[in-house]
Amino acid sequence: MAMEFYMLLPRNKREFALFLVMVSILSVNILAPVITFFEVGFGFAVWADVLGVMPALWCAVIGLVLLTHKPADWLAQKVIPKGSGFKKVVAAQTACSVFFLSICLTVVGSWIGNRHFSMEPFSQFFYKWPRNFALALMVELLAVQPFARFMMLKYHQWVEKKSPTDMETP
Repeated sequence: MAMEFYMLLPRNKREFALFLVMVSILSVNILAPVITFFEVGFGFAVWADVLGVMPALWCAVIGLVLLTHKPADWLAQKVIPKGSGFKKVVAAQTACSVFFLSICLTVVGSWIGNRHFSMEPFSQFFYKWPRNFALALMVELLAVQPFARFMMLKYHQWVEKKSPTDMETP
C-alpha cells in the first residue's frame, strides 16, 4: 500500500505543481465544455466560445485548488478511517477537493463564462451546483485522477531509472 502512495502521488512541491498542472488542464478542458453544453446547448459555436474563456478559467482553477487544498485535506482526514487503503484515501481526497472546488467554480466559473459579475450564480446555485458536483466528481474519479496518477507513476519510474539508487554497491 505504501508503494502506491509513493509511486502514484507527488512526493514534493515540484511534483505537486506538475500534478496540479496535469489535473487542472485536463479538468478544465473536459468540464468547461460539458457544463456549458448542459447550460446553453451543444454546438460548435458554444465550444468555440468556451475555448476563449479557458485560459482565465484555468487560472481560476489553479488559484482555487491552492486555496481549497488544505480544507479539502482536513475534511478528507475526518471522513477516512486511519489505515485505509490507497483507493479509499484517493477517492475521499478527490471527493472533498471536488466538493469545495465545485462550490466555488459554480459561481466563479459562471462569472468567467458570462464575462461579467452578477448575482445570477447565487440565485441559480442550488439548481446548478449538484449537477456540476456530480459531473466533476465523475470526470475526476474516472478519467482525470487515474490518468494523472498513471503519468506520475511513469515520471517516478523515469526518474528512478535515470538516477542510481542508494541500494547499488560501488
